[in-house]
Amino acid sequence: MGKRCLGYAGIFGCLSFSLLAALSVGRYIIPFREVCGILASYTFSVEPYWTDIQYRVVTLIRMPRVLGSGLAGATLAMAGAALQGILRNPLVSPQVIGVSTGAAFGGVLAILLFDSSLATMGLAYAGGLFSLIAVWVLCNRGKGTSPLTLVLGGIIINAFFTALISLIEYVADPYDKLPAIVVWLMGSFASLSYDKLLRSAPPLLLAGALLWMLRFRISVLSLGSEEAQSLGIDVTRTRWLVMAVVAMVASATVAMAGVVGWIGLVVPHIARMFVGNDHKRLIPLSCFLGGMYTILVDTLARTLVEVEIPMGVLTALVGTPLFAFLMVRLIKDER
Repeated sequence: MGKRCLGYAGIFGCLSFSLLAALSVGRYIIPFREVCGILASYTFSVEPYWTDIQYRVVTLIRMPRVLGSGLAGATLAMAGAALQGILRNPLVSPQVIGVSTGAAFGGVLAILLFDSSLATMGLAYAGGLFSLIAVWVLCNRGKGTSPLTLVLGGIIINAFFTALISLIEYVADPYDKLPAIVVWLMGSFASLSYDKLLRSAPPLLLAGALLWMLRFRISVLSLGSEEAQSLGIDVTRTRWLVMAVVAMVASATVAMAGVVGWIGLVVPHIARMFVGNDHKRLIPLSCFLGGMYTILVDTLARTLVEVEIPMGVLTALVGTPLFAFLMVRLIKDER
């Protein structure tokens, strides 16, 4: 117990450091001392020793972006760990069941037809919900639904919405709508404001809390359907409940920042290196690591070069070699 608490304290410390570093680093560098003072001024009476520009950069520009990226990364990692558990497949992620692509289609459709961030978020939610319903209608036949059927159904829905997105890109105005669509599909937290964060945070917080409460059931489901049924768990209902929560996470994240992939696939594997396959510990650890990972990658996206790198591109560039390393290590362990 002592080692576990010490380990979580260390992870929490790393998460706090990554948050402070993200608030400090950028085109306009702000020393840690000033950042800590600005944050402390929210709770304590601190005589200002920072400039007004530093205060505005930290509170109005970087703070909503750091909070949004951390929240999105934490819930995406939890969703990935939960989905891999209920489907008993370490290679699945929220993108596999088609929800992210459905939400992306809704957002792209809103960019084509409207010029409103609220409409983009609303149609992204609707697209994610519709894709989950489509998977349910496609797969829910007979007494139960097997994990393989869910994955295959998700692949079908994924391909369908990908084709629709390509069709919208083909008919979009190449001088106005198409650039906006392409940039949005690449994913970025650059345009995140407090208003957008307040609209996206409630479903993400609710989904994270539900996954946290369901972690014991997810752990039992990862052992197999027969073991779960013997313990009195309704396998089909629990599996669809978890998938609905994962759909909420994917839709809210896409509505907030566009398509940001690989987090729900890579981070749970990193967490397994520390705590194994017990989801009672895997999901909480994935939450901390996912938030820290996304904050750091987003910081790299806006600081590596003069022009900001799209978040979805950088998560893929960082995630693919990391996942390849983990896969090779897993193969060696099996031998």
